[in-house]
This record gives sequence, structure tokens and C-alpha cells, in this order.
Amino acid sequence: MSPSGDPGRSTVARRIATGVVAVSTALVIVGATIALFFNPVWVSFAQGRANAAASTGWPPAEVDAVTREVVLEVWVGPGTFAQEVGGEPVFTARERAHMADVRRVVLDFFTVVLLGAAVLVVTAWASRLSRAYWRAVAAGAAGLAVGAVVVGGAFLLFFDAAFTLFHELFFAAGTWTFDPATDRLVQLFPYQFWTETSVAIAAVGLALTLAVWAVARRLGRPRGAPPAPVLEFGPGGEAT
Repeated sequence: MSPSGDPGRSTVARRIATGVVAVSTALVIVGATIALFFNPVWVSFAQGRANAAASTGWPPAEVDAVTREVVLEVWVGPGTFAQEVGGEPVFTARERAHMADVRRVVLDFFTVVLLGAAVLVVTAWASRLSRAYWRAVAAGAAGLAVGAVVVGGAFLLFFDAAFTLFHELFFAAGTWTFDPATDRLVQLFPYQFWTETSVAIAAVGLALTLAVWAVARRLGRPRGAPPAPVLEFGPGGEAT
């Protein structure tokens, strides 16, 4: 067994800690970005752009009231999704079952996000916000930036395929396809709603990721290190 002061063991421990902080950083950024859009304010705005009121035949105020209840129920329960309009159920049993699955996925994901946030807090305290800590945060943000470009590009260019793949990964086959002509769930959340929301999440997420990367990179720079060089050009176009 290697002694506790073994440099090799210390190196492995540091790499593991760096990886944990980097992954936690990415999780927290993704969670924060999604939370910015998974709320009644954004949902109402995006539904208005997608003209969900015309799809349902309800006044916009009724659409807002129903979807506000749905979004809040995803977050706080009880998860029955028994909303009514005019004394009639909004969703069929199959739609309610899918929304219960959505709630499960959301809560599972944000449980992991909260664990990631706890990791960042604990490691920040344990390391006393060392430069190594900030370099790990910067590494996580940098990796996420690449992922955001790839995933965002996939949703932008191949939305149908990416949307289908996402649902196949997290939901049982046959439980998440609905008919826009008859099913309220896809009338309330139509195609345009999802395309525009996906693009907005990708754009805001990338901006937030780059901001975290820039700040963490600066804080992780060794003391006395010069700032990154900036190219300036003279009158003749020569770099100086």
C-alpha cells in the first residue's frame, strides 16, 4: 500500500477532485439555464408566440391559467395533472401519465443539479477558493461550452431527430407521442413552442457558460501571471 504522502496518490486525488468540480460546474450551469425557461413567465410568452390559444380554442387568459398550474405542479406536485376547463378535464389519462413521467425526470435531474451545487459549495470552502478550484470550474465551463455548441446546433439543424432522441432516452416508447388535432398537451405546447424554447436555452446557456469560464479562468490564473496578450494593429496593419 502506498504511503499517504505518495505523490502519485496525491496526483490522482487532485485529478479526481478537478473532474468532480468540473462536472458539477457543468450540471449547475445547465440546471440554472433550464430553470430560467421552465417557469410560467417564459411559458406564457412562448405560448403566445406559438399562438397556443388558437390551437386550444381557449382565451389566452385561460391558456395562461392552465399552463401556470401545470408548470407549478411539475415543481411542487402533487403530479396528478387533473386541471379542468369548464368542468371538463384538460388532459386524457395518457397525457396525465406522460406529465407524471415529465415530473419524475425533472425532479431527478434537479436533484442531481442540487448535489452538484453542494459539491461546488463544499469544495469551494475546503479549498478556500484556491486557484486550482477556479481552474477546475473553468475546465467544466469550457467542456460545457463545446457541448452546448454541439447540442444546440443539433437542435437547430435537426430538431425533429434531436427531440425524438431525447424522448426515447427518457420516456418509454409509445408514451410521448400525441395528436395535435385532439390532444390538449400538444395544443398547449406546440411545435413552435419547443423549437424556440430549445434555441433560447442553447443561446442563453452558451452565454452563461462563457461568462463563468471567463471569470473562473481569470481567478484561476497564477499570481503575477501577465494577462492574455491582446493584438493591436498599427496604421500599416502590422501587429504590435
